[in-house]
Amino acid sequence: MSHEISRRQILATSGLGACAALIPASAFAANPVIPEATIHARMHAPVIPKKVNRLFNTRPQIDQPNDLQFAANGDLWVLDQRDPNVVFTINPKTGAVISSVVTESLHGSGITYGNGAWFITSTKVAEGYPSTLKVDPKTGKTLKKWETPGWGIYGAYLTRTRQPGELPLESGGHGVKWAGNGQYWLATPAGGKLYLINAEEGTIARSIQAPTIRTHGIALEGDYIWCVGSDEAEIYKLRMSDGGIVGRIVLDKVNDPSVHGLDIKDGVLWYCDAAKGWMCSLT
Repeated sequence: MSHEISRRQILATSGLGACAALIPASAFAANPVIPEATIHARMHAPVIPKKVNRLFNTRPQIDQPNDLQFAANGDLWVLDQRDPNVVFTINPKTGAVISSVVTESLHGSGITYGNGAWFITSTKVAEGYPSTLKVDPKTGKTLKKWETPGWGIYGAYLTRTRQPGELPLESGGHGVKWAGNGQYWLATPAGGKLYLINAEEGTIARSIQAPTIRTHGIALEGDYIWCVGSDEAEIYKLRMSDGGIVGRIVLDKVNDPSVHGLDIKDGVLWYCDAAKGWMCSLT
């Protein structure tokens, strides 16, 4: 156990990338510890009122939309987590599918674009460790891949037993968004952190405290990161500098579509619901 704890501490606090010397024989199996001060700040953060607008449903073509990323030309890329994962290019005004590309990602939870490629979090893998993939948008082929920092077994997976034919219980990255300067932000629930990653090396530049355990989609706005807390059905506004929680958007768990992937366009947050296929905006 001491070996695994030291691994988590190193990944969470250092600027080192994941490397073989830091990897235990088995995954870290425990929920990350969210500090009491963070929980208090999350629960008492000012509520930012927003209306949920159901724009369109992506089904049946996009079965489980788990993250989204606006392209420079205004098109919307949507990552379907049904395996093998497909990235769909759609018209955000109508939901019409323009094109699609099959990738090598499994149960993917995050997509962004930078350095001429997609960066996709392959939350699950058939073998090895959960990975972040650099993907050719034209072919879907993996150009590079790196072990995702902070991966492990957490939440509902702690009480599950892997059955024959199922993917490993280990879980990797969720939301990812390009930050510029050759870096991207990454949310990894099992690690309890949001990581700023050097894109071409897969190494950690720095990290900030996650607001909750099951972080999901993220979106960047100036000096702030919007971060989904799926279990709470909330979206937190964090200071990029230190992870401080300055506000939260509260959704209706019963009546609103579930919140998974996230992006922002012209100051408006968009999110997708992998459970029922909804694409929504918040105004």
